[in-house]
Amino acid sequence: MVEFSRSYYVLTGGPGTGKTTLLNELGQQGYITVPEVARGIIKHQVLNKGTALPWANKKEYANLMWEASLLSYQNIYNTYVGDIVFFDRGILDTICYMQMENIPIKPEQEYFIKHSYYKKVFLLPPWEEIYKTDSERKQTWEEALYTYESMKRVYLAYNYDVIEVPKLSVEKRINFIREKL
Repeated sequence: MVEFSRSYYVLTGGPGTGKTTLLNELGQQGYITVPEVARGIIKHQVLNKGTALPWANKKEYANLMWEASLLSYQNIYNTYVGDIVFFDRGILDTICYMQMENIPIKPEQEYFIKHSYYKKVFLLPPWEEIYKTDSERKQTWEEALYTYESMKRVYLAYNYDVIEVPKLSVEKRINFIREKL
């Protein structure tokens, strides 16, 4: 069996740090990008009057995030070999959420995350000047700070190569990321 190189990178951090903006720009520049799954879950739950929401049934929301993140990753894994792929959040973001909400982590989840599949994780720090809430992002600024610290701690605990992206223009952030690839 031939093992192919996987050049998978994660953009992560607390809410409202510019992850999606960067991901969209990377996509415009020809990179393969994978959107985060959380917003889609929230939209679907709200539309269908579901309760698997971060402000309602956190455990079921976490389960849906895990399943969607894993499926998203597997689809990319089965489709792109040797291509650079950027993920808006990674599977470990779900684990972080579970830890923050005191939701037990299952052994199969622990097994998967211990086998690193991303080369580097780009961590975007809190940036109050660009932070805003919306219908899917209801966290306070304090919760955004806590999420950032939690993400950083979790990725480091699982021995990922975490690189903090400076608060710069989108173009300069993209250049910074390219230099680190």
